[in-house]
Amino acid sequence: MLTFLGISMVVVFTYLIMTKKLSPVNALTIVPIIFAIIGGFGSKLGEMMLEGLKVVAPSAALLLFAILFFGILIDAGLFDPLIKKMLQIVKGDPVKIAIGTAILASTVALDGDGTTTHMITISAMLPLYLRLGMNPLILAIISLLSLSVMSGMTPWGGPATRAITSLGLDANEFFIPLLPTMLGGLLTIIGIAYVLGRKERQRLGVIDIEYKRNHAGELPELAAAYEVAQTESLKRPKLIWINLLLTITVMVVLVMGVIPVPVLFLVGFVLASMINYPNIEQQKERLLAHAGNALTVVTLVFAAGIFTGIFSGTKMVDAIANSLVAIIPDSLGSFFPVVVALTSMPFTFVLSNDAYYFGVLPILAEAGAAYGVDPVEIARASILGQPVHFLSPLVASTLLLVGMVKTDIGELQRYGFKWAIICSLSITIIAILTGAITVL
Repeated sequence: MLTFLGISMVVVFTYLIMTKKLSPVNALTIVPIIFAIIGGFGSKLGEMMLEGLKVVAPSAALLLFAILFFGILIDAGLFDPLIKKMLQIVKGDPVKIAIGTAILASTVALDGDGTTTHMITISAMLPLYLRLGMNPLILAIISLLSLSVMSGMTPWGGPATRAITSLGLDANEFFIPLLPTMLGGLLTIIGIAYVLGRKERQRLGVIDIEYKRNHAGELPELAAAYEVAQTESLKRPKLIWINLLLTITVMVVLVMGVIPVPVLFLVGFVLASMINYPNIEQQKERLLAHAGNALTVVTLVFAAGIFTGIFSGTKMVDAIANSLVAIIPDSLGSFFPVVVALTSMPFTFVLSNDAYYFGVLPILAEAGAAYGVDPVEIARASILGQPVHFLSPLVASTLLLVGMVKTDIGELQRYGFKWAIICSLSITIIAILTGAITVL
């Protein structure tokens, strides 16, 4: 009975999200409540939901302050010198332009927001691609893959946050072992960028472009595109080194695990806002500017707490996992994290991240536990298919991306599937070799 009820709940939840009958927040809250009542758990609903909220509270705080922290630094122009210098260096060489795109997109994607990543990367680089006659799909797929790795693995990015929240994991324990995999993923993307850029170099050659500099020594034609994504009055060029030092310090403390990650980003956000915008009114304006994005994500996390609290409290997860274990051949038990990594590619392509991480992942984690696999390894394995996921039409930032490069989702998928699969397989192999996921 519990197995049937749990599977039905996941199916209904997935259907409602994929068909957009309900928003993710509404579906995460209403669907489990209805199924819990049907299963006769109405008297325990409050207790289960509160327990779920307690589990996700640290992840919600982490997301809130990480979004605000990186938002302040982007507003202040921390990445401006890197972008402008890159535009000057790459000039007319398609290989340099493609690699520069990968470095730029990966850097900006550290804030975990797909919309910001694509807006800055495409705005900065598209004029250069069009000027040289390079295929804009190269720009699109490099930006997409960079986002999938950097946002997919960082604990404040969407996929990792969902995995951590869904299984009630510690962010540091999840993230630190993935650092070599993230680095390997970045190198893979740079390698893909090199291959794509080399093909364009063979087709177009190296084009010598001369730009007349303005009185400030800038390249106005290229820099202007990036200026669209930024408000000049918010930038703090004189504080660039202080902001860089603050960012490095936060990252070092994060890796060392000296203090809880949510507290770290709270302190980082407070310092960043005080340093760059000492006026209280300015601080309020910056907070309000990023509040919409932060509130949307945090609300989603708390709604996920309701879903996971009921899913676990009713023991539906246990029942489904036991049924799943019964049909999985014992020979695959020792390779279960690898199975999760490989199946995450098709699963996350046809399912939204919400449906996969809140509906499917808990089941996989329970099944893995039967084979002695730590849930944190299942969580790490589950994000390795994100390069393929980001080609899905279910991803809002990808729809923005195709609009910015003036193509359609089908064209991007046809061009990018091969590279996305290569990227996913590459980071899966690296994760195995570095011990992020293990084969028992």
